[in-house]
Amino acid sequence: MKLRQSALRGLFILLAGCLLQGNAMAKETIKVGVLHSLSGTMAISETTLKDTMLMLIDEQNKKGGLLGKMLEPVVVDPASNWPLFAEKARELIEKQKVAAVFGCWTSVSRKSVLPVFEELNSLLFYPVQYEGEESSKNVFYTGAAPNQQAIPAVDYLMKSLGVKKWVLAGTDYVYPRTTNKILEAYLKANGVSAKDIMISYTPFGHSDWQSIVSDIKKFGSAGQKTAVVSTINGDANIPFYKELGNQGVTADAIPVVAFSVGEEELSGIDTQPLVGHLAAWNYFMSVDTEINDTFIESWHKFIKNQKRVTNDPMEAHFIGFNMWVKAVEKAGTTNAADVQDAIIGIAVPNLSGGYATMMPNHHITKPVLIGEIQDDGQFEVVWRTQGLVLGDEWSDFLPGSKDLISDWRGPMACGNYNTKTGKCSGQK
Repeated sequence: MKLRQSALRGLFILLAGCLLQGNAMAKETIKVGVLHSLSGTMAISETTLKDTMLMLIDEQNKKGGLLGKMLEPVVVDPASNWPLFAEKARELIEKQKVAAVFGCWTSVSRKSVLPVFEELNSLLFYPVQYEGEESSKNVFYTGAAPNQQAIPAVDYLMKSLGVKKWVLAGTDYVYPRTTNKILEAYLKANGVSAKDIMISYTPFGHSDWQSIVSDIKKFGSAGQKTAVVSTINGDANIPFYKELGNQGVTADAIPVVAFSVGEEELSGIDTQPLVGHLAAWNYFMSVDTEINDTFIESWHKFIKNQKRVTNDPMEAHFIGFNMWVKAVEKAGTTNAADVQDAIIGIAVPNLSGGYATMMPNHHITKPVLIGEIQDDGQFEVVWRTQGLVLGDEWSDFLPGSKDLISDWRGPMACGNYNTKTGKCSGQK
């Protein structure tokens, strides 16, 4: 009996030891938050970004992890529900204790989570083009600012294609409205009259494009070269492009340049009628570089599907994640304040050839590329900047912004320093 009790006691001690060891091991991981919509209207774009983060974390763990610990992804689904983004962000930071979060697509989702990250002093890496007019010490903007996408795209249409009339078509939320406000001011500053600018907004998930495409055709029938600048987001792009094809709106007649349509969005539709239409990004899957070939190979191996495409926001996560890893290694800790200091000036390879550098305004340097849709759903690069462009957080074309700068270094540490008044009116 005593032997049995002794054996049971030993077994209990062994099990307790294993449990404690398991808990200790669990505490030894560094948690990384992944905040992307896996359902709803934005799932068409964001699900791939979740998979990208899982791949990057897996690759880093195969290198030995970070600071001697394994990385643990914590994935949540805010379901294209903007208030839910804030709830899920708080859950990741307060409950899951993540070291950083990689996520959001739309600006309305980013605006929803921003107060949470600033209140809790956590870090968000935001991988999608946006409208600017913001700079937070808690956000690193690895997607394009307007001067890294929208302005160069308009310049290309104006100078290379001779466009005189402009349709600014977008989804009805902050990114398209603010971007179009900047573009309208830019066009007028370049001599375009108000009557030659048509602005149209539709809700998320909009599906009936017949009358809008008819209006675009009518607007472009006056004999002057017309183009559509599209800030349409999510699954609404599929019926929009289908209707363009249905009504015979070809790239020769009225070219469309899109800011939110990449390889992933095109993979779900017949691209034959869309050949020649354009997109402006900082990366295309078709870019011919050794590092891009390696990235595509790794993606196909991880996702177990040779047909899956890559796109610009995936590259932004690739850049942002590698910057975060280097900043943590430099700081020797995942502490947010230390990483914020360490990350400024860090440079990592991009996939287009060259390096991306995190600048003091929490934006990165990028090349700008214009791609033309091909019948296989890929893009042929038809134009690119000669060098890298630094993201401008405050537009030079809006009266309330042109005097502002952001610099999160040292004593200034200000997101909107007014160069005329010498005052910082934002977060410090």
